[in-house]
Amino acid sequence: MSLPSKNAIWRVLVTGGAGFVGSRLVRRIETDWENADVTVIDDFRSGDFKNLEGFRGELIANDLADIDLNKLIQANDFDAIFHLASITDTRVMDQRKMCWDNIESFKRLLEFARNRQIPITYASSAATYGIDGKVNVETDERKPANVYGFSKVQLENLAAKYLREPDLAGWKLNAVRYFNVYGPHEQHKGAMASMIYQLYLQMTGGKRPRVFKSGEQQRDFVHVDDAVQCTLLAMNSAKPGVFNTGSGEAKSFNDVIAQLNKALGLSLEAEYIDNPFPFFQPFTQADLSRSKAELGYEPKYYLETGIAQYVKWLQERS
Repeated sequence: MSLPSKNAIWRVLVTGGAGFVGSRLVRRIETDWENADVTVIDDFRSGDFKNLEGFRGELIANDLADIDLNKLIQANDFDAIFHLASITDTRVMDQRKMCWDNIESFKRLLEFARNRQIPITYASSAATYGIDGKVNVETDERKPANVYGFSKVQLENLAAKYLREPDLAGWKLNAVRYFNVYGPHEQHKGAMASMIYQLYLQMTGGKRPRVFKSGEQQRDFVHVDDAVQCTLLAMNSAKPGVFNTGSGEAKSFNDVIAQLNKALGLSLEAEYIDNPFPFFQPFTQADLSRSKAELGYEPKYYLETGIAQYVKWLQERS
């Protein structure tokens, strides 16, 4: 399908719609499509009701991995599905729990949607690349360093398996591999919110920002509104695929601190601490060639403008 005209009735299912990226996507859809009919499924383990302030659709508060979707909703009611429900805490080491929740949820959604081949755009992750320490393209070998990344690889494998079935070959199952997303509506995530938000809290609390030695680890920090834009464009793609969703640039934690100091009018120096995590990625950067060529994706925010916007948003609500 193509994205509908702005005044069209668009029936959309968003799983994980009370979470960080999911709620931002819901807001975008309901803002841009006046007649959008949105259903959200979320069990609120990593979501927050405050993220759905002003939401005008239907909410199903349930665990997607444990429900029979056909008993709650009808496939005929939807034109598109965005699947963002997931255990997103990368510190979870219970492999059975992580795999059951993330993989089973997707499997049930695929079975629900397959007869009508409802287009599904689903959240994957840069964690699928592991700790390569290089600019990643979608065709790179997937070498996840933790079970979270492993579970996302299995989602991509499941989608590929369905697409190998002759009668499903044209089904639009699109993965968006999110890099380090930050921005409005992540505050409920606590310790799992972005490093940008963690450092903001430290600095506005009068503390020196703490980062791992020596602060030169680099990340592709992508603003949530850019992540949402790429997700919508992936739904609009001409064919199934996997698409990197980042800013296309790598910036260090020292860079983040410098931009936060600038946005906050501070001059706090970093405090460097030891890194206890063996799976910590030293470098991430998305190659956006495919996302730009096939989707027309162009990030709106880079680190300086993204942090400036985010700090303004946070301060307006403090």
